[in-house]
Amino acid sequence: MNRENPKKFRVKSFGCQMNVYDGDRMTEMLTDQGMTSADDGEEADLVVLNTCHIREKAAEKVYSDIGRLRGKDGKSPLIAVAGCVAQAEGKEISRRAPSVDIVVGPQAYHRLPELLEKAKSGKKALDTDMPIQSKFDVLPTRKKQARPNAFLTVQEGCDKFCTYCVVPYTRGAEISRPWSDLIDEAKALVDGGSKEITLLGQNVNAWSSEDDKGRRQGLDGLIRALDKVDGLGRIRYTTSHPNDMTQELIDAHGDVPKLMPYLHLPVQSGSDPILKAMNRSHTTESYLDILRRIREVRPDIAISGDFIVGFPGETDEDFEKTLAVVSEANYAQAYSFKYSPRPGTPAATMESQIAPEIMNERLQRLQALLNEQQHEFNRQAVGRTTTILLERNGK
Repeated sequence: MNRENPKKFRVKSFGCQMNVYDGDRMTEMLTDQGMTSADDGEEADLVVLNTCHIREKAAEKVYSDIGRLRGKDGKSPLIAVAGCVAQAEGKEISRRAPSVDIVVGPQAYHRLPELLEKAKSGKKALDTDMPIQSKFDVLPTRKKQARPNAFLTVQEGCDKFCTYCVVPYTRGAEISRPWSDLIDEAKALVDGGSKEITLLGQNVNAWSSEDDKGRRQGLDGLIRALDKVDGLGRIRYTTSHPNDMTQELIDAHGDVPKLMPYLHLPVQSGSDPILKAMNRSHTTESYLDILRRIREVRPDIAISGDFIVGFPGETDEDFEKTLAVVSEANYAQAYSFKYSPRPGTPAATMESQIAPEIMNERLQRLQALLNEQQHEFNRQAVGRTTTILLERNGK
């Protein structure tokens, strides 16, 4: 491995689709520096671990990967830890894993090339600033890519401050990228061969900007503009917050043919007292009302959600209300997790933490119901003719 003049690199992204997008942008930057991406099985001179901090296991996995990068001779490639773990635990990473050369947060990864230069000289490089200037202002223009489906980050950060979540602390305040930048990037992706674009954001439906005529637009306006891009066949967006689900965006699901019949809308719990303790700022009724309205304009839509079981203070009655909401919502799929206390969040120090065995039992019951609904959704597709997008060659 060549630490002084690295030629080969590998970017490994954990967690959400936004990390995948960030990993792609880091790959583009390193390629611009004259480096090449290492093939599978090939040793890399630089390894970038693009991390997720949403759950404890995700964070601990990073340290395991750092340990595995050290060779039998004690030598290792240059190691960069990027993403949300880097933002949350910057100095702790340097203390706990001395073999790490670069630590860079998700709002500063556009500085990776200069941090790499510092690391090549044998100095530790750390940057977890959240600069006023958006990284999107200085990232290089998107390169053509062969993938038929592409991610496009339109919004980043979160102002919601759910009591269990680290995102506002690791990604910063909500920012929306400018209209023209997004239209240009989308066209570049389509010119490069992408047929489907997924719009990304921590609260993607909070996106807003002025269009090229100075009119204020929400996500529905952006979707309608992308619908007119020649060569783009499909549009998706994720992840949404119930409080930002406007009627205009709901109507777009009925009006825009390219907008896929899918909505990921997390509710997290079916109990209003628990939602209040989570600082979710919506109720079960307002959530279910959104689902009713979107099914009115798009009856075949597939609804997805997120659930946390065992949030501090959750009673058996609270959990039964969650099961009731699931039964009424009727999901095509959903993601469900046991509550994981994250350091620095209000929920981590709340009283009435739930015992692991209770969380396990509740999660099994919830997932059994969700699996039944997913099976039924799939069963209803039998005999239906639909258009598919082939993403890659099969084995």
